[in-house]
Amino acid sequence: MSAERPRARATVQVDDAHVKVTEWRFSPGAATGYHRHEMDYVVVPMTSGSLLLKGPDGEATANLTAGQSYARNAGVEHDVINANEYDFVFVEVEIKNEERK
Repeated sequence: MSAERPRARATVQVDDAHVKVTEWRFSPGAATGYHRHEMDYVVVPMTSGSLLLKGPDGEATANLTAGQSYARNAGVEHDVINANEYDFVFVEVEIKNEERK
């Protein structure tokens, strides 16, 4: 059995009726833990580098560039792991949609 990974640190910056904005900070090898996104979201990388994504269909590497955002729909399931030898940071903006409730 492999050792437990350190956890990424989540700091909620905004949580109102419309959005939830969270800064995620990863030390080298740190992970979010396996989770499912319940809301559509946008990720804004603050650091350039690679993240390892472990999902139901296997593993993939995401190469991100600081300032180049991307969006995903609700339902994504994965663990996100910092594959770099340095700290990695991104900001996640979750879009609250009252119609889903």
